Amino acid sequence: MRRVGIGIVGCGVISTAYLKAAQRFPVLEVKALADMRSDVAERQGAAFGLPAMRVDQLLRRDDVEIVVNLTVPLAHTDVSLAVLNAGKHVHSEKPLGIDVAEARKVIELAAQKNLRVGCAPDTFLGGGHQTARKLIDDGAIGKPVAGSAFFGCPGHERWHPAPGFYYLRGGGPMLDMGPYYITDLVQLLGPVAGVQGSTARPRAERRVTSEPMNGTLIPVEVATHVAGTLEFESGAVVSVTMSFDVPKHRHAPIEIYGEEGSLLVPDPNRFGGEVQVAKTGGDWETVPLTHGHVDGEFRSIGVADMATAILNDRPHRASGALAFHVLEVMEAFQTSASEGRRVRIESRVERPAMLPAGRETGQID
Repeated sequence: MRRVGIGIVGCGVISTAYLKAAQRFPVLEVKALADMRSDVAERQGAAFGLPAMRVDQLLRRDDVEIVVNLTVPLAHTDVSLAVLNAGKHVHSEKPLGIDVAEARKVIELAAQKNLRVGCAPDTFLGGGHQTARKLIDDGAIGKPVAGSAFFGCPGHERWHPAPGFYYLRGGGPMLDMGPYYITDLVQLLGPVAGVQGSTARPRAERRVTSEPMNGTLIPVEVATHVAGTLEFESGAVVSVTMSFDVPKHRHAPIEIYGEEGSLLVPDPNRFGGEVQVAKTGGDWETVPLTHGHVDGEFRSIGVADMATAILNDRPHRASGALAFHVLEVMEAFQTSASEGRRVRIESRVERPAMLPAGRETGQID
């Protein structure tokens, strides 16, 4: 199988995970890096033995077929549009855009140019989540009727070196962490039909405690606690909480309740993890994982799947359509809270195909 040339735009914290993970997938060949900050790109280039250049230079390279957009959320749309206008496929970090209107520009331009759009998260392709998907599809808990998804922490200003963007437009716990949880729920349960939500912003400023900004006050423009319910087209109803205002909690990341049992799904920000099932009246039992990509960091598997899909002329799994649907769902929480009503979700998306069971790391079909 020939290798597909990859370029990376945005050399911040997350780029290290992508670059390391890309080495696990033989179909990918990273050709170059770019960043608006030339020193940052050069540092990453030196660390990984790759050429660093300006964004416009990278977009002109004939050996780059897919550009991975790892810029900050406010830049996602502009960079993705530039990539598509350069005639290349794009795989963006989440979210696809800071709102549905921005993301729609990307989807429509890609359709006009017959190019592909992919988007993080791709963690749902990890062995823990693919195992959970197989259990649901095999009827291990009967028809899913309800569930819960919970993320809570005290905020990213505790660890990130430049956390300000997490609290600006395009940030917040729903757009930052919600993609992992809601994407996983959609691949497990199918598309969302309606959303009801409530939001809170208890502080207008937050104090950074990480270095090098320790002691700096940063403004908060978005809700930092978001809660509500997802009504799935299948009829299942799932309670959701995403928060940067939780000191500590004991909630499981995702639980799915079926007519014949319950399912514990591992952290959707990780690829592996323990999957457990409890039949009605029974105890929790750990289920052996049926799929690969479990131990370690694989934050290029969505790009590898897109590359393989291009070579084999099939749909890719971490698609723009999936990310657009998830973004519409996430945006609906604030709309529902602001307008005091249930929000109907207009977009629909098919569940992405499940990965084959029992495959080794690095292999994608």
